[in-house]
Amino acid sequence: LMSGIIAQNSGRHTGLVKTSSGGGVWNLLKTLTASGDADLSFVDGADGVDFSSYDEHVFKFININPADDGAEFSFNLSTDGGSNYNVTKTSSFIEIYHFENDGNAGMGYGSSHDLAQGTGFQKLTSNQGNLSDESGSGELKLFGLNSTTFIKHYISDMNTVYFNEYQQQDKCAGYGNTTSAVDAVQFALTSGGNFDGIISLYGIS
Repeated sequence: LMSGIIAQNSGRHTGLVKTSSGGGVWNLLKTLTASGDADLSFVDGADGVDFSSYDEHVFKFININPADDGAEFSFNLSTDGGSNYNVTKTSSFIEIYHFENDGNAGMGYGSSHDLAQGTGFQKLTSNQGNLSDESGSGELKLFGLNSTTFIKHYISDMNTVYFNEYQQQDKCAGYGNTTSAVDAVQFALTSGGNFDGIISLYGIS
């Protein structure tokens, strides 16, 4: 069990002290809700977004639901305040699946979802369905975005429903190969379509 202190503001958690696990305080910086949006962007200094004061940031995703069947939720980083989302990245991607009818289950490496010094958007999900019971939820952790010395590591863990009606856990890890400070993060679908869902950004102190 996790002991801690929860502070609330307008019904939302603003801090969670994870004393038993040796963690820190979760500071809610900003929540954005997509409703038929093509992308959502978090830019340092805008409406509470702060990428410079924390060494670790966590994005929480709730019911990301694409308009297009087979879409893939993704993100990219910027070092120029969001003018360009094109940070060079290298990553790995693993898919774990289980059919609703129990007909098949397994795991494998998602070679079409990793990057090798690529500047495009990093996929976080794989061929997600667009029905109301095919949304995806999970989290993305980013480390040292404020550093001007080291590269920027990231780890994601998403649970979605594949468009062929099976549960799938998508796990990605990699790094942004830049020693410049990252000051903006954008989320979009690789298909270019629209999506619904909630994204909350936390700074861990």
